[in-house]
Amino acid sequence: MKLKFLASFVLSGALLAGCVSTQDGHTTGGMPLTKDTITSRYERPVSQLTAATRLVLNQNGKMLVDNGVNNTFVAKVNQRNVWVKVSDVDGKLTQVTVQVRTKVKGDVDLAAELSKQIALQLMANTP
Repeated sequence: MKLKFLASFVLSGALLAGCVSTQDGHTTGGMPLTKDTITSRYERPVSQLTAATRLVLNQNGKMLVDNGVNNTFVAKVNQRNVWVKVSDVDGKLTQVTVQVRTKVKGDVDLAAELSKQIALQLMANTP
């Protein structure tokens, strides 16, 4: 009986583990059923949002990848992996998507904090 329980427990854990898509177009291992992303939209140009994102990520952790071609960033903050994508929605709106994951699950609280800091940095740089 214990062997059947252990086998079903291991099997269910294997089914929950999988791959998760990241904002830079790659995949990483982890549980795909946890929330890890915050999306915000602003009436600002992409250049202002990328500058604010660079500043916030450098202040909070270590920037690993700064891809200026497709405006994606990868950083390490508090032992967590952070992916940020800045994209133009319709010419007026720019969208910032912040994704944060530990090795196993998402960290939506840190994603929300970084998203808030990006918004505050935008407000601080407004003339």
